[in-house]
Amino acid sequence: MGVNKKLVVLDRDGVINVDSDAYIKSPDEWVAIPGSLEAIARLNQAGYRVAIASNQSGIGRGLFDMAALNAMHQKMNRAAASVGGRIDAVFFCPHTAEDQCDCRKPKPGMLQQIIDRFEIDADDTPLVGDSLRDLQAGETLGFRLHLVLTGKGEKTLKEGNLPEGTVVHKDLRAFALDLIAQHQD
Repeated sequence: MGVNKKLVVLDRDGVINVDSDAYIKSPDEWVAIPGSLEAIARLNQAGYRVAIASNQSGIGRGLFDMAALNAMHQKMNRAAASVGGRIDAVFFCPHTAEDQCDCRKPKPGMLQQIIDRFEIDADDTPLVGDSLRDLQAGETLGFRLHLVLTGKGEKTLKEGNLPEGTVVHKDLRAFALDLIAQHQD
């Protein structure tokens, strides 16, 4: 069968965990959205690997450091494992907008790194986010775009201008169930 090309790319804050306008700065502040970790486990069971693409400008702003980010991701990985889920990789951009990097969404650099690492075809790969910049980054490279209404999702939907073909789901659980149902032969 060769390399498993089935991958789902998820934004983190507002998709997997509860988001905050004050940034998620510590493991204590990292709280899973109900059903999100189980959704990752279901995707894994259906043969999907999961990668995260997350803007983490709080690092560039000095609000928290790499040790804190690593601790948050340890908590996330442990919590996912406790319900049978696995996150294969976490890609993040530590920069602020002023840094003019190419990895901060809506720029596609971080997603390009994921394509290269996992050797996937973007047009076969769902990307799930709660903000327009997640979708714009994915649109640039041709990902299949999915908006969840958790996090900033409701606001994003109301503001409109979603890229063509964006599919809207109540939350990550609803996305996972839809995706798996579509691919049951």
